[in-house]
Amino acid sequence: MNILNISVASKARFVIAATAKFGERAVVAAPRISEFANILGEPKPMWLFVEANRVSRGMYRIPAPAPDSPFTINERFDFVTDLVTMVANRVTPSAVITGEGGLGKTFTVRKALDTAGLTDTSNLDEMDEGEIVRSREMYTVVKGYSTAKGLFRTLYENRKSVIVFDDCDSILKDPVALCLLKAALDSYDTRRITYNADIRDEDLPRSFLFEGAVIFISNMSQDRLDQAIRSRSMNVDLSMTSDQKCSRMRDLVGMPDFMPEYSTDHKIAAIDLIEKYKDVAKELSLRTLIKVTKIRSGGSAKWEKLAQYVISN
Repeated sequence: MNILNISVASKARFVIAATAKFGERAVVAAPRISEFANILGEPKPMWLFVEANRVSRGMYRIPAPAPDSPFTINERFDFVTDLVTMVANRVTPSAVITGEGGLGKTFTVRKALDTAGLTDTSNLDEMDEGEIVRSREMYTVVKGYSTAKGLFRTLYENRKSVIVFDDCDSILKDPVALCLLKAALDSYDTRRITYNADIRDEDLPRSFLFEGAVIFISNMSQDRLDQAIRSRSMNVDLSMTSDQKCSRMRDLVGMPDFMPEYSTDHKIAAIDLIEKYKDVAKELSLRTLIKVTKIRSGGSAKWEKLAQYVISN
């Protein structure tokens, strides 16, 4: 029997049985396969031996349960667009977008800000010489690590703009940075941010009024975020099951601005194949869709076999 044709449910049953008897990283020896076959009411197909090897090497993970939400994943992405637009229009001072990486959080946020008429000033080299943009009509994206002092500078230099912290989780864990963010996101009409530590940088004041807005994009789960940040922000959780990820990717395939250099037929063929083999995919994300679309567009007569290999390895 082909391992790719085995359902996640069957594999999960096997792993649960193995874990219960021999521990989380159990070494399931070949002689015990018969016992598991009896437990599952199965014959002794090759996939049991394959999965036994994966359990012994600590490679198998039981699929996560579906997020408990009455809203579809595409509805939740629509909510992201709505909330980001509210931030752009200063209806609310902040939004927090959480969920697994690689499924379009940043793409959706940037698109909503662009549609709202804001200009991305993250890379000043891309702006036309002499171009004048009002601070309230700007947004900047900050990625990577930041100290509390670095956050204070970012907030000061963009004090009237929208700041997007994309996978900049260090500021969501640092106690000093969190205090600065609480001041920036408060619901009062006047939001003054004060940093009384030894700054030494002459171009930075001890305190200033923050009139801007903040959007957080994070792979962290909502329950790991500081409660004060969540309570001050509009929140959307984009956690997804495998089926929801495929639904989201299929929705993106229909958008003209997603991978416009590739034909729609090739993108549809790519998501069809991903959906077929989603249960054995090492990763389900836009990166998977991009890879398979490129393979489909490569012109190989054996593109499906190559894509299947790439997805499952």
